[in-house]
This record gives sequence, structure tokens and C-alpha cells, in this order.
Amino acid sequence: MGAPMAHRLLVRRVWTLSVQDIRRLPSSAAAISTSSFSTSLQSPPSRVSLLSPSRSLPRTLHQMSRRDVSFNVQDTEDFTERVVNSQLPVLVDFHAQWCGPCKILGPRLEKAVAKQKGRVAMAKVDIDEHTDLAIEYGVSAVPTVIAMRGGDVVDHFVGIKDDDELDSFVSKVIGQ
Repeated sequence: MGAPMAHRLLVRRVWTLSVQDIRRLPSSAAAISTSSFSTSLQSPPSRVSLLSPSRSLPRTLHQMSRRDVSFNVQDTEDFTERVVNSQLPVLVDFHAQWCGPCKILGPRLEKAVAKQKGRVAMAKVDIDEHTDLAIEYGVSAVPTVIAMRGGDVVDHFVGIKDDDELDSFVSKVIGQ
């Protein structure tokens, strides 16, 4: 591995760890330090230790995902909590920033999921940031979409589908 690539990987790892530390702040501290990320009304902040880990974040993220059509997977722990352990079926869109077909499929898939009004969730996994998940789920080309229910892969496809095919895929996954 060349020095520039090693440097990029190190910087990415440090940045990822820094962002994860901010995300683990107690919700009231997160509201203080990153007020632009939240538009919800919150009670006045109480004394918060920024050094102590919080157990409230996963619940907050889970509640956010119910309102959102889709969410970006942050790490393997986030994937396990929000996808594998989800009560809802989840469509997992494995994509890459450099992938043209992924940029076409993503919005179409979000539209098909939105039509289901909360009966299915959608997780987005960038394969360059989460190579371990891509390998674990056998992703060898992008876009790849896997459907999970109860922690198990129940269906998948690779490549682009039109709106009707996506609606049919999503309906099949939720059991309609």
C-alpha cells in the first residue's frame, strides 16, 4: 500500500471515529453541540457530561428511522441494530458514490419504499465505507439490493429495475 493511500485510510478512520464520538453524545448534548442537525423541540438542557457514554442514542436513531424513508448505515453495530434486529422488513441498498446506475436506482427505490407508508424500511450502505458488510453479504457488483426480514436475507437483486419491478419487489418483501 502506497504512502498516500495509507494516509487517506488513516485520515478516514480518524474522521469516522470522531464523527461516531459526536453521535454517541447524550441527545441534549448533541442538540447543544450540533443544533443545526436537529429541528425537534427539546426541553432545556440539563447538566451533561460530554465524557460519559450515552445509552439513549440508539433509541433516538431508531425513532428517527421510523419517520424517514431511508437511512445511511453508520457502522456494523448500526447495521445490526437497525437492519438485522428490525421489526420491519428492510431493503438494503449496497451502492457506491462513483456508480452511475446506483444514482438512478437509489431515488427509485426510496420512492417505492415511501409508497408503503412505514411497512418497510430502507438502509443505504456505501460499499467503499463499509467493505466488511459488502463482503459479509456477498456483494460483488453495485447496485445490489437485499431484502431482510427477521435478520434473514429473503430476496435480492443486482442492477437497475424500473418503477413497476421495484413496486412488485417491495410488495413481495412485505408479503402483499
